[in-house]
Amino acid sequence: MEIKRTKYDLEDRLVKFACVCLEICDILPNTKSANNLEYQLSRSGIAPALLYGEAQAAESRADFIHKMKIAHKELRETRINLRIIMEKPVISNEKLNNCLKEANELIAILSTSILTAKTNQKVDKNK
Repeated sequence: MEIKRTKYDLEDRLVKFACVCLEICDILPNTKSANNLEYQLSRSGIAPALLYGEAQAAESRADFIHKMKIAHKELRETRINLRIIMEKPVISNEKLNNCLKEANELIAILSTSILTAKTNQKVDKNK
């Protein structure tokens, strides 16, 4: 019996996350506060996917760690933007709740990835 395994692809998740952030931007009302949040969310919501792509082509482990840390910061910024949209409340939408949940999961994944890369970097230095 063959076990079917689903390939876990962080890049795919980050791209989908960016798209959902943009969808949320599209449904925000045309107010001064929402326009500011839209601008911030569109930038910070897309950045992690782009930075992850850069990290995949890192020139060194230190470069990889640096790019992943920036992606992590952008995810944290995005999470706060989403929380502000919910708390204000600018909109109420199920996509918002799901996107906030995904932001938390992606932050945890990137945190673990950074920690693993740092541990491997120390092992490499000790060889």
